Amino acid sequence: MSLSAQNVTVVKHGRTILDNVSVDAPAGLVTGLIGPNGAGKSTLLAALSGDLACAGGRVDICGRDASTSSARDLARLRSVMRQNVDVAFTFLVRDVVAMGRHPWGRSSRDALLIDASLEATGLFALQDREVSTLSGGERARAAFARVLAQQTPVVLLDEPTAAMDVRYQELTMGTARALAQAGAAVVVVLHDLQLAARYCDRVVCLKGGRVAAAGDVGEVYRDEILSDVYGWPIRVERAGGALFVLPGESSGNAPAIEVLAPATRHPTPAYPQP
Repeated sequence: MSLSAQNVTVVKHGRTILDNVSVDAPAGLVTGLIGPNGAGKSTLLAALSGDLACAGGRVDICGRDASTSSARDLARLRSVMRQNVDVAFTFLVRDVVAMGRHPWGRSSRDALLIDASLEATGLFALQDREVSTLSGGERARAAFARVLAQQTPVVLLDEPTAAMDVRYQELTMGTARALAQAGAAVVVVLHDLQLAARYCDRVVCLKGGRVAAAGDVGEVYRDEILSDVYGWPIRVERAGGALFVLPGESSGNAPAIEVLAPATRHPTPAYPQP
């Protein structure tokens, strides 16, 4: 089971966000989407999920055209964790995770899968808490647990670790790799280039809504490619079989910023005397 996009174009409010983008995310691998802010990573993930209509091109999920598949069929093929993990209503953590089982109807396996997903994300002890009382990182883990409970052959994650501490960043990405090793096609949007280097098998680097480079991590992680895409000097070093991404020396041409004297920053408002 795999995921692919062929010549996908997305237009919003008259502006082209993705321009003729083609991506392959094979089963058994973690494919990372990287690139600067505004490159189109989240938009591409939404298009890959079938939730965002494309002005051109085609997305195939496990061999099925995403644009003609029903919402229920899509929910059985792919699970999605979005950047915004807030929920509109107050639910218990366990209820949120249980939502991942909804596409499959009632099953005798539901309770077991929900428990396993809570354990995998370190939320079992918090399952009876209201989601609104959780920290941002805990809410992100609840959203990831819902994805795990959904049990789909394609898994799409948009900045899953952004709000997490280092422990859960590593656990989450380790779990993503385990899903791929079990046969899933995993696609993850990441800003952290070092995290992507450690856990992704392949990366697709976007710039200005187009694919700037794609391939194995070692092929894409090169000084000239990353520096050009991010518009900032980046140095890639290799040691002990690992890649290390380091910021290079800047040109020193950063824009000047005028620093106001303390007294002029925020004038004290005049309040009427009692």
